[in-house]
Amino acid sequence: MDKPEIDFIEGPPPAELVITDVVEGDGAVAEPGGQVEVHYVGVDFETGEQFDASWDRGSTISFPLNGLIAGWQEGIPGMKVGGRRQLVIPPAMAYGEEGAGHRLSGRTLVFVIDLVDVG
Repeated sequence: MDKPEIDFIEGPPPAELVITDVVEGDGAVAEPGGQVEVHYVGVDFETGEQFDASWDRGSTISFPLNGLIAGWQEGIPGMKVGGRRQLVIPPAMAYGEEGAGHRLSGRTLVFVIDLVDVG
């Protein structure tokens, strides 16, 4: 798969996590708290500006889900290797409300995640 383009989402930001499967995978299933290898792009919901992308670094990234923001901890399990999923994550499930100390605090985030492998 190539680096995804994230379309601007109309309307107000959602108050809850929104999970959309763009491509259904057919490999192993990501388990809660498990190890995952992913490619991803992250953009700000309101501006559409990209703030991070593993694609731009030219390599995937691996990590345990339980070390990530809540939106990823809840949004990735059940995904199958080979799949692409979009997560729209409200601030409370990302980097906290405005003033929480992270540059993305108070922001609703949109990630498109490709699940490359599980471990």
